[in-house]
Amino acid sequence: MKPSMLTGVVLVSILVSGTVLADNDCTDPVSEWKPREALRQQLEQRGWTVQRIKVDDGCYEVRGLDRRGNKFRGKYSPASLRIRQLEIQFADGGEASDYLDQDPKTK
Repeated sequence: MKPSMLTGVVLVSILVSGTVLADNDCTDPVSEWKPREALRQQLEQRGWTVQRIKVDDGCYEVRGLDRRGNKFRGKYSPASLRIRQLEIQFADGGEASDYLDQDPKTK
């Protein structure tokens, strides 16, 4: 492989990997963001307790407890308040099926 071609391949690889890493960030314009309190209310209606909401990488990052006492951390789009990432530390007897959409209309 020629050195110039190798340099091009390496450069493209770096650019592509940077794009993939940037996908975790939210890019909603600040003018479209909904208030944090709206997200808090949305989660509390599910029976979750919100301990903290902060902005991280342009997303709302929330920490708290779900209705069963499991710790959670989630990233939400600030404009739509849709979940982008969710991490749950299950206590004994917890399972992921509690978090899956069970509405037959969406299947």
